[in-house]
Amino acid sequence: MNRALRIGTRDSALALWQAKTLQERLLELGISAELIPIKSQGDLNLEQPLYAMGITGIFTKTLDIALLNKDIDIAIHSMKDVPTKLPKGIVQAAVLERGPVRDIIVWKNAMAKAKEAKTIATGSLRRKAQWGMQNPQDKIVPLRGNIQTRLKKLQEEDWDGAIFAEAALHRLEIKEEIIEPLDQLLPAPAQGALMVVCRLEDEGIAQQLTLLNDREAEICTQVERDFLSTLEGGCTAPIGAYAYCEDDTIHFSGGLYSLKGSPSQKIKKSFPKKEALQMGAILAQELLQQGGEALMKEFKKGHA
Repeated sequence: MNRALRIGTRDSALALWQAKTLQERLLELGISAELIPIKSQGDLNLEQPLYAMGITGIFTKTLDIALLNKDIDIAIHSMKDVPTKLPKGIVQAAVLERGPVRDIIVWKNAMAKAKEAKTIATGSLRRKAQWGMQNPQDKIVPLRGNIQTRLKKLQEEDWDGAIFAEAALHRLEIKEEIIEPLDQLLPAPAQGALMVVCRLEDEGIAQQLTLLNDREAEICTQVERDFLSTLEGGCTAPIGAYAYCEDDTIHFSGGLYSLKGSPSQKIKKSFPKKEALQMGAILAQELLQQGGEALMKEFKKGHA
């Protein structure tokens, strides 16, 4: 292909950062690329929480259509937003080196942080469930929009703090005065990772993109996404998962959480890297058998 590759991207600051990072990485390989910004439904509707919209892949669907229509050649996504089952004709071509994984909370000010009962903003069911379980005295309110919009809302509204992915603020070089890491919250599967996709038929492009693939990030995020897929949670259920490599061993933590006060179900295990291909699904099945199945039924019934 002689022309520049067309990278599809949402037009938020964070999505553009991702696309520009991919563009720079490709340029380092001698491959020219241009950015094609596209509005997603998730960006257009900022009133409803994502889980209330009843759609998986809401931030990726528009780019998927553009890719299949050949309006773009490749797309890059925050991997935690990507459904575990990709559309027919689209393939994962690379996972870039993973960024920060954990959640953080941005406090409005020191007085807000010190309050006994707080109002915390988040648009994530997973964060809502875990924070509510650990801080039952707090009120949790929905929050949508891009990073800048959410930070602005935190200052404007009568809220005390808002929860974000550390990777987002890190990538946009946003320095807030009072930020606290939330190591006690299990992150979303594939949080902090970036997935590059292309059409299945474009084998030449796929081969070029594999040069950008970080094998360790690919393996660990696949374990996490297999865990999520087997639990049948989609990308909005209260499910957390994190895997990391240490030499030839993978350490995994997974959790399924309740929004109604039922006990959460968690699982931790270490296993050889060579067993990674099947372990995400196996660990999810173990979690279902130890009580997770009842929690999933509770969640699906409440969001039918």
